[in-house]
Amino acid sequence: MSVVQELKEKVLEGGEISRREALLLAKAPLEELTDAAGQIRQVRCGRGFDICTIVNGKCGRCPEDCRYCAQSAHYRTGETQSYGLMSTEMLLEGAKYNAARGVLRYSIVTSGRGLSQREVEQVCESIRVIRQETDIQVCVSFGLLEEEQFVRIRQAGASRVHCNLESSARFFPQICTTHTWQDKVRTLKAARRAGLSICSGGILGLGETMEDRIDMVLAARELGVKSVPVNLLNPIPGTPLEKNRVLTNDQARRCVAIFRFLIPDAAIRLAGGRGLLGDQGRGCFLGGANAAISGDMLTTAGITVEKDMELLKELGFEARLCDD
Repeated sequence: MSVVQELKEKVLEGGEISRREALLLAKAPLEELTDAAGQIRQVRCGRGFDICTIVNGKCGRCPEDCRYCAQSAHYRTGETQSYGLMSTEMLLEGAKYNAARGVLRYSIVTSGRGLSQREVEQVCESIRVIRQETDIQVCVSFGLLEEEQFVRIRQAGASRVHCNLESSARFFPQICTTHTWQDKVRTLKAARRAGLSICSGGILGLGETMEDRIDMVLAARELGVKSVPVNLLNPIPGTPLEKNRVLTNDQARRCVAIFRFLIPDAAIRLAGGRGLLGDQGRGCFLGGANAAISGDMLTTAGITVEKDMELLKELGFEARLCDD
């Protein structure tokens, strides 16, 4: 029996694979690996596909120096406009639009290190109204907040907090110096203590190694993360990473498959950069992924909800919440 089959059986029997075993998968035959990951997804998650959209609720002028980001004030990208928090009316309009198209989650994302107390109160009011007037789940990505702020956000009606680890603890200082990887871990733990589920993954193609990618997902597993966004770097002109190479379809498929082995019951969520793949993620969905961010990203175009819904039907998925 091959290593892939041995580890597949281990996962299906309820075991966890180790870092060493995950690194063995990084060298395994790709088609065998992705087929096995697809089988694990079928057994552990069924046909459910967790689909969400994001809205750029506050844009630009970010003081953080994340080296990949078009919204950082440290770089001249010419990619984004800048504005403060969107009004409740605008956020509600977006929530209704997406709910009507079968989207399950609506995530409000804001630029900056975090939100002020006044801003937290404003977005809490927006969340309350959205939950009163739609059935869509509300997720938030508000930066580095404290537990007390997350409690208020949960009480307003949000169900999930997103805060990407981005990469491994070892590699993170290479992509950001204005906050730390440990700051992100503290934020995720605070959100969990506040009673919210947590969503955390990272970006592939920053210059990290496969070891960094595996370590990132192992850290997410240890934190109890069951929604793992997989972003592919879209190199933005004007950022320090503008000359980085975009991952190939096969590289993305291998990463997604390994992540499925590592967290077999998670929503492995294709996110930013999916449109850079020649098949728009089809191979990844067949090889272990079971969730996606649909529609436009924060500063780049995405794939329409309508096209994604057609693809889900074609591949035998059905839109369904994948909760903790």
